[in-house]
Amino acid sequence: MTEHGGRSAPGDAGEDGARAGTAAEQQSRLSAGDRERLSAAAEEGLPVRGGARSSVRGGERLSVQAGEWLFAVLGLPLALLCGVYAIAVLYTGVLLSLTVLGLPFVVAALLGARGLGSLHRRLVGRLLGEQVEAPAALPRPTGSVARGRAVLTDPVGWRTLLYLVLRLPLGVLGFVAAVALPLGCGWLIGFPLWARLLEPEPRPFGWADAVSVPLGLLLLVAVPGAIRALSSANRRLAGLLLGPAPAQQRVRKLEAARAVLLAENTDRLHRLERDLHDGTQARLVALAITLSLADDALATAEGPDLARTRGLVERARGQTDDTITELRGLTRGIRPVALDGGLAQALPGLTATSPVPVSVHLDLRERPEPAVESAVYFCAAELLTNVARHSGARSAELGASAVGGRVRLTVRDDGRGGAAPGVGTGLTGLAERLAAVDGVLTVDSPPGGPTTVTAELPSRL
Repeated sequence: MTEHGGRSAPGDAGEDGARAGTAAEQQSRLSAGDRERLSAAAEEGLPVRGGARSSVRGGERLSVQAGEWLFAVLGLPLALLCGVYAIAVLYTGVLLSLTVLGLPFVVAALLGARGLGSLHRRLVGRLLGEQVEAPAALPRPTGSVARGRAVLTDPVGWRTLLYLVLRLPLGVLGFVAAVALPLGCGWLIGFPLWARLLEPEPRPFGWADAVSVPLGLLLLVAVPGAIRALSSANRRLAGLLLGPAPAQQRVRKLEAARAVLLAENTDRLHRLERDLHDGTQARLVALAITLSLADDALATAEGPDLARTRGLVERARGQTDDTITELRGLTRGIRPVALDGGLAQALPGLTATSPVPVSVHLDLRERPEPAVESAVYFCAAELLTNVARHSGARSAELGASAVGGRVRLTVRDDGRGGAAPGVGTGLTGLAERLAAVDGVLTVDSPPGGPTTVTAELPSRL
């Protein structure tokens, strides 16, 4: 474990980090329910964690959203029909498996299951606020046999059948929690009155009267929690079985990350080409002209003009220094020279360029791959730039560890907080850059601070 500290003006490293995090901001993939919860958390001063739902306040535990209650009530008939459909399909498919009608029946049933899955995704999105990504479309090979084989080997249809089976008990429990349990609570609370109204003869106050009212009130208080718990279970079940298979999700994530990385690299190459053409090339042309003038001054018939020659040489020296400085800035954006010695040398040098005092804590027991080192370096540069520009912090901490095949970078500041992906701080582009190397960015920045941003990624790709 090593510790360092440093402070100075923002320099090239901060600019490199800003340049690294300038990938085009894309719309966040959070669901509508997540965005509402994050907004509410920001207004109430609750911690906001990137990609995670904010915690529920104590007062909200006794309330139920209208969509959750409607899903519990209206979802029972659909759950019954779809559950019976799935069970009947599985049972009939087994019976017909030895006949000619078996495979065509299963193919038609799986196609029907895909349609029911789409209906459930819309209901979960509309009523529960959980936007489940639609799975990939079925391939369309030529020939009826090939198409039937594609349907039979489609994991989406089988996973949807499993969802319909598991949705049946959840639908029953949801209806019980939303309708039957409140009615039972009303009966228990009014039991002393109902008992005396229904019995022809007066009855004394007994233990049943004493227990029914507190029991009814206790169960009534538990109704919102039960509905919320079942709604959460329905969200997780839908996200697990109605969306793309894990392998498809992995492929889509990698495709999106590759597209972002290719776009970023293309933009960087175009910017490098423009800078070389408009800046460095023009400086080199000016340097060549200056040297040509100096050569003319030395080759005059009357002898060299020393004063003019000295001035031209000084100008050429200044132009050479400017060109070298510009070339260093351009090459530093490709791969920083500081990384030649690894993160243990690069990160302390990076923090030394920050105007905010930064304490460094390193535990680098293994050296990651070069691509991972570059991602960590540019991530640290971007985060320190954000601290200097947006946080209003008086101090910051940077921690990095590389242990057990995982690299973890943490930047914490005591600023004003309120940072979140998609609010103009480049965090969305930074998360996309990390996704290209299978990394994850987590933001914890409640209003008023402190802000903690954590990046985790593998040491080896």
